[in-house]
Amino acid sequence: MTRERIGIAGLGRMGSAMAERLAKQGFSVTGWTRSGLAAKRAEELGIAVASDLPSLVAASDIVILTLLDDAAVHAVLDELVVAAPAGKLIVDTSTVSPQTLRAHEAAMEARGAALLDAPISGGPEMLLAGTVGLYIGGAEKNFQRFLPVAERLSNRIHHAGKLGDGASAKLVNNMMLMGLWQTMKEAIQLGGKAGLAPDKMIEILAGSPAASPAMKSRLPVILGETDAVGFPVSGVLKDMGVVLDLADRLGVATPAIEAARASFEEAAAMGYAGADLATVVRLALEGKS
Repeated sequence: MTRERIGIAGLGRMGSAMAERLAKQGFSVTGWTRSGLAAKRAEELGIAVASDLPSLVAASDIVILTLLDDAAVHAVLDELVVAAPAGKLIVDTSTVSPQTLRAHEAAMEARGAALLDAPISGGPEMLLAGTVGLYIGGAEKNFQRFLPVAERLSNRIHHAGKLGDGASAKLVNNMMLMGLWQTMKEAIQLGGKAGLAPDKMIEILAGSPAASPAMKSRLPVILGETDAVGFPVSGVLKDMGVVLDLADRLGVATPAIEAARASFEEAAAMGYAGADLATVVRLALEGKS
């Protein structure tokens, strides 16, 4: 069975990791980024280069978007819809509003193209290992078409429902993680005020039933043993904005997420916008917040 050709629009940390992973899995991959892709970098990733979006569409059967925000996704979809997309499957893996892809669904269908939203849970290292989570929204036939690709990227694939439901599922997942870091920060602050030693608090929390894989994987960051960045504070704030916009539109109160946003805003104001998200807990452990 011939594998479908993959095009990737957006080659930041996530897009580059996806391109490298799929190329190593035997897919023909072409990449495009608005800022341009150097030939040497494309060679390192094992992919071909498209000079513009129409060229990317022509070289691909499935076009995957890995973009920063809603504005970027809207802009690229507006260009793709006029780039002869008949027969193409366009999959957006960005963390955006559920309404973003839905706004383009009718126009894409009129041109004979199909859409899926498939936001990713996990960072570049997990993408390279094929262990990210994928939350997919869209018609069953489109999901099945994308599945052979998804299975090379993820060991946690969830078909959440109709187009846009993947985005909603990702935002719900993000809320749990946002709440985790806020609760841990507050626990560290309370424990510190109560006289518990920092190392003892970490020992207790890391071994408790409440300890999550996300928390355990970031203990080196929390303990100040590494400056590695899995996902930056600035990225969390961007994603929180999407969550809170959706909650406001749907009339859902989110006091825990509001508190978490304040913590991440504080960390950013202290100069840690580019640091890993677990820095909010490390600052509490060090008595700086």
